[in-house]
Amino acid sequence: MNILPSKTIKKFSLFTFATIALIACNKQLPAPEQMALEEVPSKVNAENIKAHIEFLADDTLQGRDTGSNGYQIAANYVKSYFMQLGLTPKGTNIGSDERGFEQEVRFRKSYLIDGSASAIIHGLAGDIELDYVTEFLMSGSSFQNETAITAPTVFVGYGVISEEFGYNDYENIDVKGKVVVALSGRPDDLPSEEGAHIGSGAEKSRHAAEHGAIGFITIHTPKREKVRSFEKSAQYANTPRLSWLTKDDIPFGKQPEIIAGAYIAQDAAQALFEGAAMTLADVFTADTNNNAINSFALPYQVTLKNRSRYEQITSPNIIAAVAGSDEQLKNEYVVFSAHLDHIGISSHGDDEDTINNGALDNASGVAILLETARLLAQMPIKPKRSVLFVVVTGEEKGLLGSSYFANNPTIPVTQLVANVNLDMPLILYPFADVIAFGSTHSTLGQIVTTAAKKIDIELSDDPMPEQALFTRSDHYSFVKAGIPSVFLMTGFKSTDENIDGGAVFGDFLKNHYHQHSDEITLPINYQAAANFALVNMMIGLEIANQAERPKWHSGDFFGLTFAQ
Repeated sequence: MNILPSKTIKKFSLFTFATIALIACNKQLPAPEQMALEEVPSKVNAENIKAHIEFLADDTLQGRDTGSNGYQIAANYVKSYFMQLGLTPKGTNIGSDERGFEQEVRFRKSYLIDGSASAIIHGLAGDIELDYVTEFLMSGSSFQNETAITAPTVFVGYGVISEEFGYNDYENIDVKGKVVVALSGRPDDLPSEEGAHIGSGAEKSRHAAEHGAIGFITIHTPKREKVRSFEKSAQYANTPRLSWLTKDDIPFGKQPEIIAGAYIAQDAAQALFEGAAMTLADVFTADTNNNAINSFALPYQVTLKNRSRYEQITSPNIIAAVAGSDEQLKNEYVVFSAHLDHIGISSHGDDEDTINNGALDNASGVAILLETARLLAQMPIKPKRSVLFVVVTGEEKGLLGSSYFANNPTIPVTQLVANVNLDMPLILYPFADVIAFGSTHSTLGQIVTTAAKKIDIELSDDPMPEQALFTRSDHYSFVKAGIPSVFLMTGFKSTDENIDGGAVFGDFLKNHYHQHSDEITLPINYQAAANFALVNMMIGLEIANQAERPKWHSGDFFGLTFAQ
């Protein structure tokens, strides 16, 4: 697809872009040229992917923040392209012109009012008031404009419960009406992907609420500092928080019983443990050495309070399908997903550039999804199962758009057989392998291996289990709906022996991830992008054409936890 060059695009207003998108959506286009399966490798078009990325990562879209005009322009672009391919709308307004591709998501956007955050430890020697940003962080409430609690504190280790792995940090401890205090993270002996779920903030908050707690304090640990510094987290202290709203206007996934919470720096938290069963230093040592940590009451009360304000915004998921060719199997769907949003505008130090363009996170994933859609749409004999393309909003706000779709699917959830998620493929070098996070939990692992081998690509194990990426992208929402899922990324092996893919990935995370420099000036390898689109299409075909739908492995933790 041809689009205006990036420099020319910047001269156009948002209104002009919206007009172009609407014209494109309503223009009658010629039927696309059809291709046979054996022709597909030569038909993958790197220039198409480049054009998509240059449009989606252009400054005019202002970083595609959820609910922004820039995001809607990006959504209109995706809708237009789906229409050009002749895809079937699968949003929530089917039959009402081009909006049939949209699934509108309503969000509550919560702001912490400046100067209102307060955390006080009521100690034996008097009150210790912590300093906001340098010693503690706090978010605005999703439920109340004004919150204030004063309550006793109880240390609950990591705050995790898992019958399968023999953990219950609430055993023999009373937290009703109290503020629980927990370490960030989870025990090291939990498997990476299962542990990421068990130790997630959502699970910890749920357990605290179920046991009667009214507040939750998380302590930043030395172990966590090595992964992400407290100072880095503090840079986003004043960022508003989003929750999607149910039909009853309730923020989904939040625990109203947990009235207030705080994230406390390791030095500031020491005062909570003076005179307790263990010092905080001893707790940190046990955490570092992965020794057992018991729960115990703390000597002090704390006061947590703040004031919040809300606004409601909307932002759409974009959903379309290629219909399957088998009379029975066409009612089952293979789902490709990618998030369209990024983090918008922000200021960092003296940097004059304030736009987070998100070229690789995740304009690249969306561009590859669009090229995958083109390849499948232009095959004369379609896959046996249908293929659903779900381009979601709000991933950067907590996987919100995919969570909304998984809980409000526009196709019955039992007809969604598998999800392949595309998020931040690092197309900066000629990759020789792919990583499919989650592939060990279901028969999708063998399917990905088989499909990749057909084009001489290897499937490699997770090279960075400490990052727990399995719960950090949109496939996790599908997993929680009971759907076998994989999160596909370029691997660390390169066909160029002079390139270390792991080093390239590490450099991107350190110097470009969620920073202004994630833009099209990066040395993007568009042939690698085309190869990644081909891998995705082959995986989609393999799933779509097999007689049996993918299955969770017998006894798998996620299969048992989220069985449909």
